[in-house]
This record gives sequence, structure tokens and C-alpha cells, in this order.
Amino acid sequence: AVGFHQPGSIRIASTPTRVDEFKYQMTRVGWHPTEQYLITPEKVQELFPLLNMDMVLAGLYNPGDGHIDPYSLTMALAAGARKYGAQLHYPVQVTNLNCRSDGTWEVETPHGTIRAKRIVNAAGFWARDIGKMIGLQHPLIPVHHQYLVTSTVPEVKALKTELPVIRDLEGSYYLRQERDGLLFGPYESEEKMKLQDSWVTDGVPPDFGKELFEPDLDRIMEHIEAAMEMVPVLKKADIINTIAGPITYSPDILPMVGPHQGVRNYWVAIGFGYGIIHAGGIGKYLSDWILEGEPPFDLIELDPNRYGKWTTTEYTAAKARESYGFNNIVGYPKEERFAGRPTERTSGLYDLLKSKCSMGFHAGWEQPHWFYKPGDETGYKPSFRRTNWFHPVGREYKQVMEKVGVIDLSPFGKFKVKGTDSIKLLDHLFANVVPKVGSTNISHMLTPRGKVYAELTVSQVCPGEFMLVTGSGSELHDLRWIEEEVVRGGYKVEIENVTDDVGVLGVAGPYSRQVLQKLTTEDLGDDSFKFLQSRHLKLSDIAVTAIRISYTGELGWELYHRKEDSVALYSAIMEAGQKEGIDNFGTYALNALRLEKGFRAWGAEMNCDTNPLEAGLEYFVKLNKPADFTGKQALRQIKEKGLKRQLVYLILETDDVDPEGNESVWHNGKVVGNTTSGTFSYSAQQSIAFAYVPIELSRVGQKLEVELLGRNYPATIIQEPLVLTESTRIRLQRKGQSPKM
Repeated sequence: AVGFHQPGSIRIASTPTRVDEFKYQMTRVGWHPTEQYLITPEKVQELFPLLNMDMVLAGLYNPGDGHIDPYSLTMALAAGARKYGAQLHYPVQVTNLNCRSDGTWEVETPHGTIRAKRIVNAAGFWARDIGKMIGLQHPLIPVHHQYLVTSTVPEVKALKTELPVIRDLEGSYYLRQERDGLLFGPYESEEKMKLQDSWVTDGVPPDFGKELFEPDLDRIMEHIEAAMEMVPVLKKADIINTIAGPITYSPDILPMVGPHQGVRNYWVAIGFGYGIIHAGGIGKYLSDWILEGEPPFDLIELDPNRYGKWTTTEYTAAKARESYGFNNIVGYPKEERFAGRPTERTSGLYDLLKSKCSMGFHAGWEQPHWFYKPGDETGYKPSFRRTNWFHPVGREYKQVMEKVGVIDLSPFGKFKVKGTDSIKLLDHLFANVVPKVGSTNISHMLTPRGKVYAELTVSQVCPGEFMLVTGSGSELHDLRWIEEEVVRGGYKVEIENVTDDVGVLGVAGPYSRQVLQKLTTEDLGDDSFKFLQSRHLKLSDIAVTAIRISYTGELGWELYHRKEDSVALYSAIMEAGQKEGIDNFGTYALNALRLEKGFRAWGAEMNCDTNPLEAGLEYFVKLNKPADFTGKQALRQIKEKGLKRQLVYLILETDDVDPEGNESVWHNGKVVGNTTSGTFSYSAQQSIAFAYVPIELSRVGQKLEVELLGRNYPATIIQEPLVLTESTRIRLQRKGQSPKM
């Protein structure tokens, strides 16, 4: 018996923006098995007859939701674990952790030492103390959360069925039936909420267990009043109990789950701001990963390695305040949250650019999303529809397509790999061939089941020495996988993470060669510096590693240099490009450019839920290379069996709303797939998107629909790409063909 009540739950919308948010969420739920409905005020009242309906515009209803007794559930899971042979020792304090040279652990306790192949830190608000034992500063902080319980409410007692849980988002509280009364818990604003920060500096008091904090009703009074307004029977109810206890928050409110980079066989399941709701799912997810050697599905959002040395205690506290206070704010697309920013992790150009653009946050870094010009409406103006950045991004798109643009790409994750076994290691890790000296390629690390664990650019800068580059959010996620393979295979290599020391500038557009050529004696012509070649050279006397590659798909270079040279290099390039009309561009324009070219992105078109064949990455997967790379056998089997779904390229007929990924794709009144990313194409002047659909619906010309904000818009599969890359256009011109733009 676990005290499980399943009356469903309803999120209440009392503003038109909230209704948009619910529609935005509904298209994301369509292609998942979770049952969820957008319901009318009449249906809301039928399910929860005690509401003040003056304030209700719509409800988001989850019939399977409910509440459970955490203590009973914990004891039931413990009983089940014992039944299958687990040993439980409690209450037992861990006094020390010792990692042995073979990667196994000694867990020291007052009752003796336990030897283990691996350890999982699932220690709740003690998790930080456990981490400190091995030199890790887990970014966790306890937050005070209060809820109130009333005595019997006659109107509740008279009901025939249990009330659903409601979440009044504008009032920022949840409320449910508790026996014949009501229970409600508010989330107060970041100014009023309280952190238990002494536990961060001094550790959790040794005797703290089931104790509670002193309640403080003044702090939550406005939420109590909002609840009384929404559920009028509360006004006459007596509060018989106020509970105040600790909840552990991570900076972004999401837990940290999985193996930790930099420490062998150390796993975490920590930072659960919503506690018991995740228990069974996380237990299964972790045990599947431990047994199979790869995650059962993609949960990169919960990767503990999304944080790093830049995640200071001050940052954690500022973000936890914000996350708690923002618990019920509107969740917009392209959301930015500003507490704790900037971190110590800024690029060399941050001070120069910060007043000229709207910055986005990427793994601790600040990176320009789009740039301001006189007459623009500046600042962060989130919306479910096209907003203040829409026209400026079009301007930046045109800049790169017609002239030359510069972008700060410093947040890329960057690793140097060298040593006698470097070629052997990379040949085993990557599905592509190892590039020759002076060359670069796009390579993918696959899991044993043939899923896409990561995408990197690999350059052999000199014999046996490589530079690996990955997206900002994947830095430690990818590094951990590589380091684990080094240990497993006993490879003689050195790996250096140079992410924070190396700046990157992207220069792209038809005049990019003309501008850069003014700064160097090296010949940058097409015959001497080919596409996907890399070399060391000097630009305006500044040493750079230049790679002829650009995610824009236009003529361009990525310039890797010492971070302290960023301002000088940027200034020299901007000065040299005056005649060509050089200007900045940001990541929003970059996204539009890459989607028009049909370039995939890791985390969208490919991840641990997709294989490279269905993602259209065959070109980068060399099944016939001699090395037995990870995932090779699984891919052969996948190819033999045939694909069930395929990534397709869609053009959409929309109005003032564009796809961005994770929307439901419809055919004949049924959801058949999902988009992975999307944007407005400034070339075609309409929306485009990538989507996964069943193989039988994947042919060019197939008519489909994509759901955006509660409406299904017509979509057609077209031949990709919409715009050919610069290198392809040049090749076709040489053959005397006219390339499409």
C-alpha cells in the first residue's frame, strides 16, 4: 500500500498568454504517450466544482496525474529491492570515499568498509557533502518550501469523487484534496523565498533527519489570498497544519542523473526539486544505463556534466532563487533567464559586444543571439509568435549570404588529443575515417546500440595530434565518453580540454576570403586552401588554427586562437572588411542558415534516441572501414532490418508563428511524427522544419500537417536542401550547371 491517489490534475490558464502556452505544450505532448487534454472552462468546473470560474479561460488536464505518500512508496521500493537481493544498511553515515587505482570504491562507514564496483550518489540534501569527499562541488542548495493543510471543509466532504490536483499558475501554488479538507503549497517570488545556505557552507547538521523548519506565513500571504480568491471555500477553512521543509534545488531546477566526468564509476541521482515523482523512472533509467553501457533514451537535459567549474556557490544560490520564484511563470520558446549572469566563463569579446546585442546563455557562456541597429526594438521580448528579433535576424542572414559576417563561436567545446595511440583511439570511437594531416571532417561517436552519442569536427593538425570540437552543451558529456574509452581500451594518449583557453571566430560569406586575405601572406585561394582543410597561420600577426568550414554553409573559416587575442583578431578582421561592408551576426541567423542548407544539429536531428541512418548521416558513417568502431555491428543489423522512420525536410504554410522543434506532425487526423527543429527561411520566405515520420510517409511531395499553437498548418516534404552549400554551388558551376540558391 503506497497511498496512491489518481484523481488527475489541471493547470489553470487565466490569461490569453497562458492559453497560448498550453497550446504550445499540447503540440509537444501529441507524439508522446502521456495523456493530456486542453479543456474548456465548463469541463474545468465539472471536474473541480469549487473554483471561482470568473478567472478561468482554459485548463490543461492530465487524467493520469495524482499524489502519493512518499514514505510508503520509499518503504515499498526498499521491500522490493530486498526481495531481489539488495542489501540495505540504515541509518548509516558515510564517513569517507576512497577511489582505488582500478576504478573500484571503498565506502567507509562507522560499521566498516564496503567495496563497490561503482557508487551512486542519491543522497538528497546530503549529496553535496558526499561530493565534497571526492573534491566535487555539486551545485545544489536547499530551499525552504511550505504547504498548509486545512481541517474538514463541508463542501469537500460532500463531494462524491476526489478533486483533481489544481495548479493555479498566476497565483503560483498547487492545491489538492487531503481527506475531507484541502492542502495547498505556494512558490513565493525570488525576493521572498528562503534558502538554507548555511548547509552549503557548513554542511547539513549531522542530526538532521525528519525535522522541519519554522513556518513563516507572512512570506506566502499573497499566495494564500490568491488561493482563497480562486477556491472561495478556503476563506472559511481552518488551517490545522503548516509544514516547512527542505527541497534540494539545482541551478536550473532539473536533477543531475548519470555518470560524472572526471571520476571513474561515480554516478549521481541528485537535485530533485520535485522529489518522489521521479523515483521509479530514475531508478530504472540509471540501472538500464549501468547494465547496458549506454542510456536507454536521451536525457541530455539531466546530464550532471552540464555544469562545470564556472558553477560557483554564488551562481547556484542566485539561480535557485530564480528557479524557485519562476516555478509557475510562462515558459516561452527561446527562454532566457538572467540571474547569476554573466558567469566567470565569458569569451574574450564579451565586454566589446555585450551592449550591441541580445546575449544567450550556453553552458555558462554568453553568446550573441542577434545584434541591434538603430530603430530596432532591443532587449529580450519573449513570445510564442514572431517577435522583436525576427527582422534583425533576416538582416544578418542577408549579410552572410551577400557580403561577409563575423560570429563569436568561443563556447564550442575543444579538446586536444595526442599520443602514440591517438589514431587508433579515434578510429575506434568515430564512425567516420580519421582525417589526414591538415584535414578536417565531421565525425560521430555512436553507442553500442548504434545511436548517435555525439557529433564532433575532427582535425589532424599535425601527425598524431588532433583537435576535436563539439557544441557548447556537449563539452563534458563528450569528454567523459572519450576518457572512459581511453581507460577501457588502455590507449596511450593525452587529452587536454582547452575549451576555456581557446577563442573561436567564424567568418562567413562571399567576401570572407577577400577580407581574410588582406591579413595574411598565406594563399587562401580555393586551390591552395580547400574546403575541410585546416592549417596554422598568422592573421595580422596573430597565430590561429584556421579551418575552412562554416555551419552557415557559405564560404567561411573558423579561426581558433588564444582567448587573450580575441579582441585584437576581431578588430583586425572588422577593420579589414570595411570596404566589403563586414558586420556581426548571431546564433539565430546561424540556425536559419544551417537549416536552409539541410545541416543536422546534435540534440535535435540526432541524439541517443536516433540512429545515423534514419537521421540521414550515411555519408559520415563508413561501415566498410577496417576498424571495428563502437556501434558498427548494431548499425549493420539496423541496415539489414530496414528503417521504420526517416528524417524529412518540410516546407510549411504558416502565418506569424514558426516551428522550432518537438511539434506534432499529423496525417489523416493522426499524429505520425515530430519536428526536430525549424525556422523561418528568409530565402523562401516561409517556414521550414526537419521532422521524423514513418518511412511510408517520407517521400518527396508527401502532404502532412504540423501543429503550432493549437492549429494544424499544411506542410509538404521537399527535396533537401532548400539552398545548396557554397562548395556544392562552386562544384556545379565548374561543371557548367546552374546551381539553385
